[in-house]
Amino acid sequence: MKKVFTVLSMAGLLLATTTLFAQEKKEDKSKRPSPPAKVTEIIASGAIISIDYSQPAIKGRTIGKDLEPKGNAVWRTGANEATIFETSKNVKINGQDLPAGKYSLFSIAGDGQWTIIFNKTWNQWGAYDYKMAEDALRVKANAGKAAAFAEKMTFTISKSGTVTLLWGDNKVDFKVE
Repeated sequence: MKKVFTVLSMAGLLLATTTLFAQEKKEDKSKRPSPPAKVTEIIASGAIISIDYSQPAIKGRTIGKDLEPKGNAVWRTGANEATIFETSKNVKINGQDLPAGKYSLFSIAGDGQWTIIFNKTWNQWGAYDYKMAEDALRVKANAGKAAAFAEKMTFTISKSGTVTLLWGDNKVDFKVE
């Protein structure tokens, strides 16, 4: 009986120790160089739109050279984990259908026009695992010069459904209806 008690005690101690070490320490994402941000709005159609992202800062670097790529390179449109775009209802993005759900938001930056990509694999790190075959939708978005310089990348959503990305002197808009 003493042996059984000793074996069970040791097994319990081993299980408790393993459980303590196996628990992941929760990362305080607000301490990252590119902290998290989230914007949510109920647009005119009644859909709840949210964008959950990390805000890269320029910090003296050059957009298109040191930061987000220009040309045909897919960018995560933020920092750290892929930016998440979520809609509670089926919507139209610049006139094209996007079913309700969660999507990772990627982009391809260009002069005067960006390609905005809604990818079905929403839970991924950056653009490292991005697969074009998982794209739910690609739309063209107007890009221009922002009225004011934005050190940190910022998204806004208006009640009318205009989503605006501001970063540096860049302003990129697309419409959600």
